[in-house]
Amino acid sequence: MNLFNAIAVGFKEIWANKFRSLLTMLGIILGVSSLVAMSALVKGMENGLREALIAIGGIEKVRVDDQDIPASQLHLADQAVGCTMSDVYALQHSAPLVNLVMPEMRHRSVTMSREGKRFNPHHFAGTWPSALEMNQHVLEHGRMFNEVDDELARNVCVIGTATRNALFGSPEDLGREVNPVGEDISISGQRFRIIGMFEHYESEQDKKKREFAKLNPKATPAGPRRNRGYGSSSGRSSGSMGSFVFELKNSTVYIPLNTMWVKFRSTAGTNSTPDARLSGLSMKIRDIDEFETALQQARNVLMHTHRGIEDFSFRTQENWSEGITTSIHNARMSGGLIAAISLLVGGIGIMNIMLASITERVREIGIRKAVGASFLDVFVQILVESVVISVLGGLAGLGAANGLVKLLSVISPTENTPMITWDAMAVAFAFSVGVGILAGIFPAFKAARLNPIQALRYE
Repeated sequence: MNLFNAIAVGFKEIWANKFRSLLTMLGIILGVSSLVAMSALVKGMENGLREALIAIGGIEKVRVDDQDIPASQLHLADQAVGCTMSDVYALQHSAPLVNLVMPEMRHRSVTMSREGKRFNPHHFAGTWPSALEMNQHVLEHGRMFNEVDDELARNVCVIGTATRNALFGSPEDLGREVNPVGEDISISGQRFRIIGMFEHYESEQDKKKREFAKLNPKATPAGPRRNRGYGSSSGRSSGSMGSFVFELKNSTVYIPLNTMWVKFRSTAGTNSTPDARLSGLSMKIRDIDEFETALQQARNVLMHTHRGIEDFSFRTQENWSEGITTSIHNARMSGGLIAAISLLVGGIGIMNIMLASITERVREIGIRKAVGASFLDVFVQILVESVVISVLGGLAGLGAANGLVKLLSVISPTENTPMITWDAMAVAFAFSVGVGILAGIFPAFKAARLNPIQALRYE
């Protein structure tokens, strides 16, 4: 019997016992669908986290923050200077592996107001124009403040869309675009002019949902609408970390660094000498392949400017990236183990049904061997039947996985859309075929070893 005939016989056996074959395939279908669906969910989560990592500056960004002085240096506590502009200038001139340096002075308790509307931004900071490049900001309207604005400590600011929405109204509510550039607002009682506004930041999934809602307003689900930066923002949402990164960027307000010193950090609100300490500084490594070398170079420079006192620490995005990789790996291993158990159960089911099928067909096999069928002929026929069941189960599992992912997206939508990949489908299908082969070897070997005389006498 050639391979084509063996496959045809396999389909006939499946069709002759449709319900039994369906139950046999069920384990394979569940295993394949769970493996593909799990992979799609993990891939969606990974895409969302990677997208958020890029949005906050990428893996090349390193933040320098103050830290408690080590116990061995407590006697030098009165000499600790913290992060200052001396660190910024020293890194610019003495750390060639550092590509960009950005000082930042934050002020946490500010209230922005206009015509009776109030807003408390998540991130209000004085900085340099290099914050655009460092934090991956893009201007939608107006301009970023420049060196002249900084030198003269002008009362100018660049805002995110959350500030615009809270103080001027959102395009979604007003039905038109709102450009606040040129308008004046009050920041903790001081008058500032808006000279620029960042674009609205959102994940690719949120962007697709918003565009779909515009094209299909009747399809927008009823109920309370989640804030995507087009409505007011009054605090951290309960969404994922990736979603919070975009909300944080939308709620950012920048003013020139000198303006922050003079207007918010000087003594009693006068123009006396402001506090020279920075809230922190950020730097971008020139070449990711020399990341560790660049960090050591920066550490040496800062140890010099801090007089040997280690009152600073590096906070790298690399830690986040490694955390993402570890979490994704663990999720894949856990989901893969569950799917493997399902496939194993499916394989046991195939083996059982093939052994039962052999018992029912002992006389048939005996007749075939009596008329000249060889050991290999019988072995291949039974093995092919097992593989046919697993292949059909695998294909049905792939179809079920697509339906399951769509169902999950509708019933329990997440911030990160599940993404089915060809790699996951290929691996799941290959495993289903492999399970069919392994499950069919023992029944095929048992059938091929049947003695034709005893098989013919079998009742």
